Amino acid sequence: MRILTVGAGAVGGFFGARLAATGQDVSFLVRPARAEALRARGLRVEGQGETLRLAPRLVTADAPGGPYDLVLLSVKATALDAALADIGPAVGPGTAVVPLLNGIAHLDALVTRLGGAAVLGGVAKVVTTLNSEGDILRMAPPAVVLTGETDARPSARVDAIRAVLTGAGIDSPETGDIVAAMWHKWVFISTLVSLTCLMRGTVGEVNAVPGGAELGAALLAEAAAVSEAAGHPVPEAERAFTEATVTTPGSPLTPSLYRDLVAGAPTEGDHILTDLTVRARAWGVATPLLDLAALHLRVHEGRLAADR
Repeated sequence: MRILTVGAGAVGGFFGARLAATGQDVSFLVRPARAEALRARGLRVEGQGETLRLAPRLVTADAPGGPYDLVLLSVKATALDAALADIGPAVGPGTAVVPLLNGIAHLDALVTRLGGAAVLGGVAKVVTTLNSEGDILRMAPPAVVLTGETDARPSARVDAIRAVLTGAGIDSPETGDIVAAMWHKWVFISTLVSLTCLMRGTVGEVNAVPGGAELGAALLAEAAAVSEAAGHPVPEAERAFTEATVTTPGSPLTPSLYRDLVAGAPTEGDHILTDLTVRARAWGVATPLLDLAALHLRVHEGRLAADR
């Protein structure tokens, strides 16, 4: 299977490295600066007992190659439009595109640009980051990619993709409704993002003060209500996992969006929070805490825009 990983950052770089390390035909579509760094240093993954050192096959937007059998799209939402322009020549009649972004709005953008036949749903569950040298640090055990047809029908191509992922040590269990899974991940990440960004601290720091644990639970209740209004109620086990995650005393956990915020960088706030709250209003679901978190991030983005 010929695979193109769009981006070689903390998510795409990790999954692409796993696939390449087990002999899959993997290319990484990267920007020139990232390409230069990877050619000089290689692609490195560290942490949780894992060490990978690879000389990755790199392509750039002017010559992406293809068509590929599988495209793993693992860019931030802020880079989605540019990525869609870049991968057009890499997508052929038999290509499957699996987006590993949070939220849901990108599905419409993908279908509009690439056609509905190419686009699968996707969910990534991995806790990784890039260090100052551009190496990927794995900070917690999960290494999961869920995928499926967006209309939930059985699919031989999905089965083949899952087999390749599993062969690379990436958990990819069968998913009956990938769009529901995307909504449930959205509930998780919007709760975590709102908690840490509003309070400007780690999960543990928030829970160390009176009211911290209650705030996490309240944010989760709002996000879960939006998912239910969309027709995708969060299963009790997943809801309990999310609540435990955002109320764990001493947890150092922060999402990548929080790290972008404190670094003064652009964030995915509109894609993750604003879109969720707009949908909530359309369905008559009250989300005052999520609205506040979305506003907080819009002020940040406005400040960045004014400084440009």
